[in-house]
Amino acid sequence: MDIILATTIFLVSYFFIMTDRINRAVVALSGGTLLLLTGIYTVDDVFLNYIDWNTIALLFSMMVLISITEKTGLFSFIAIRFAQKVRGSPLPLLFGAGVLTAIGSALLDNVTTVLIFVPIMLKITKMLQLPSFPFLLVIIFSSNIGGTATLIGDPPNIMIGQAVEHLTFSSFLIHLAPLALIMFMVMLIVIYFLFRKSLRNLEINSDELMAMNAKEHLIKSPMLYKSITVLLMTITGFMMHAFLHIELTVIALSGAILLLLLTERELSTELIFEKVEWVTLFFFIGLFVLVGGLEEVGVIDEMARAIVLTTDGDYTSTAILILWVSGLFSGVVDNIPFVAAMIPVVHEFESYGMMYLDPIWWSLALGACLGGNATLVGASANVVVAGLAEGAKQKIPFIRFMLYGVPFVLLSLVIASIYIYLRYLLPYMGQT
Repeated sequence: MDIILATTIFLVSYFFIMTDRINRAVVALSGGTLLLLTGIYTVDDVFLNYIDWNTIALLFSMMVLISITEKTGLFSFIAIRFAQKVRGSPLPLLFGAGVLTAIGSALLDNVTTVLIFVPIMLKITKMLQLPSFPFLLVIIFSSNIGGTATLIGDPPNIMIGQAVEHLTFSSFLIHLAPLALIMFMVMLIVIYFLFRKSLRNLEINSDELMAMNAKEHLIKSPMLYKSITVLLMTITGFMMHAFLHIELTVIALSGAILLLLLTERELSTELIFEKVEWVTLFFFIGLFVLVGGLEEVGVIDEMARAIVLTTDGDYTSTAILILWVSGLFSGVVDNIPFVAAMIPVVHEFESYGMMYLDPIWWSLALGACLGGNATLVGASANVVVAGLAEGAKQKIPFIRFMLYGVPFVLLSLVIASIYIYLRYLLPYMGQT
């Protein structure tokens, strides 16, 4: 009975999230509240086990850092400079957005990157009167592809890296970055054919853009230098966190609190908190609670264990099935809880005589990261982009995104299957 109830509440909530008829944070929180009222789990279970407070705190911290920095005009300055470099041409602007997002997502993490870069692109598109959807689509795709390349790029990679000691930062770079680069090039080609006609036909008034003085938008004050310094320190901390042995959330919180203290006399804390995307944060909380209901009744665990029964322990079938199941499932719910459920299952494969598990770990990472592109709730970065866009009155329709996201994920999984088979499975079969 509990399984039917939790699944029904999840599916109904997901339907309303897809249709965009009601605010998605309200829908997710309503579904979570129903799970509490029906006794699926307790309040203690929700707050202690299912809500990922590290993700919530990381998002909140970066929102605070960016809100303060935005007040200095730095993002407006970058937006104008960037647009002037490509003379406002839509296609180069679109590709440039993808390149910058992918690089940032690989070196930092994709959530931080979109928090920094989406406000810039929204300013550029509004300035040039360009449709924001193609640019936001490219940013989401690029963030998840770029995040696939490194251990710190996407939360699932961080979780896998923490669970398997010998999978280091270099391991992820060597094994996943080549495919991430291939997928990024494929994505640019696909985007070019999808939007080339609509963007080429737009008339851009680049004269006004080129005549603008970007420096006029930059407020040179102590707050500017404080913001840049703390932001760079935080980003450096992200890049060095593996060596510092400090959690990403702790680094982000430290940066946010430090900047709040340094700028308290110039900018009130109340004003900064008003700029925080609370709708996005509460949607994350509601989403964690909804998926927690599926975890509580055993739906996710049973699906994971079914993989072993389906493949009967066959090495090649298991790796490919995990790739596709994680890819498809991560498009429906956030990939973080699914990976959390799958990690102990993969560890159990050793009891079936499967000692060389690295290709299976790579399959899990690729499926979870690339599969996040399917829907707006498939990955943390997607939810953040949707929240920022909605805050700027440039809402991304859930169904419209799916029409692009689902086919691209299917293509991604086909390419990833070929990559996994040729690089790992075929050589392994040759040795046995």
